[in-house]
Amino acid sequence: MGLILFVLGFVFSIFLSSLIAVPLIGTLVRFRANYTPKGLQLDQEGGAEAHVGPVVTSYFAMLLRVKRIEGWQGLYKGSMPIMLGSAFLTLFATLVMDTSFANPRSPGRYNVPASGILELLEWTLVLTLLTIPFTIITNRAITTPRKLPWLNPLTSFHVLLTPTERARPWKLYTTPGFVVAQVLHILYGVVVLHGVRLLILPSLSDIQPGQEIPQNFTPLRLGIYVICVMISVIVLCPLEVIATRLSLQRNHAGSAPVPTEEPEDGVEFIGQNEDVVGLRSEEDPYLGFVDCYKRIVNEEGVWVLYRAWWLTFLTALSSAFS
Repeated sequence: MGLILFVLGFVFSIFLSSLIAVPLIGTLVRFRANYTPKGLQLDQEGGAEAHVGPVVTSYFAMLLRVKRIEGWQGLYKGSMPIMLGSAFLTLFATLVMDTSFANPRSPGRYNVPASGILELLEWTLVLTLLTIPFTIITNRAITTPRKLPWLNPLTSFHVLLTPTERARPWKLYTTPGFVVAQVLHILYGVVVLHGVRLLILPSLSDIQPGQEIPQNFTPLRLGIYVICVMISVIVLCPLEVIATRLSLQRNHAGSAPVPTEEPEDGVEFIGQNEDVVGLRSEEDPYLGFVDCYKRIVNEEGVWVLYRAWWLTFLTALSSAFS
């Protein structure tokens, strides 16, 4: 009976958190993925042509655009991979790393359920290996204009992955530059940000209701930590934007991309004759991490690297109280 209650509580907590988080995550991915070059682009014949695509200047404008074009179903695209990834990380932290499920502190990008060096390395390795395929599949599921079936993963994989990626799934780990962006982001969050928190703030997650706040938790210490988090955003936000862009680049058998094959019957477009986001052409892909950074800065401007920076700040800051 206790096991059944545990499973039901676990499933309900994942579902409830996803109900709130999925539309916010989906909007963030679309906003950062939207390709908006400043000047004219060259076509295949070398002639100049104006970029045709949506110009969305804010996070909330993208949220309203998704709702208008794709409706509520569009806001919850990517739900399955997000819930599965969250469930796996929570179970791993609970069952393998002996973190209490009742503890309000839950694992995430900036939450580290580990205290020792070996546990920290173990958590970092699992987080890296898991987030790479899940992030790629999630981001593609969010940005595809197709209406993916919830309970038919084979059809979804047919839409989201190339024949090369379906035949050799490990090719996802060779997506140019993506692994570099993910590893740098995870290492900074787990090692640097988590280390700064341990040095400046006590662990507030262990305080029981009615217990006094530790004396070394002072407004000065909190202010210093907030400043450190603000500085961290300068590093973390560009890594998140670059990782989003690179995760959408599909891997093919040859060096040149092939036309996207038509998905199976029954997978229709979700929008009304209009795409929510404009993605960079597969015929001119980013060549790697550094190339992606340079092209974003040169073609779209440096501020594109800081789209929705305040969400990165809030996510990092919330780790001190989770």
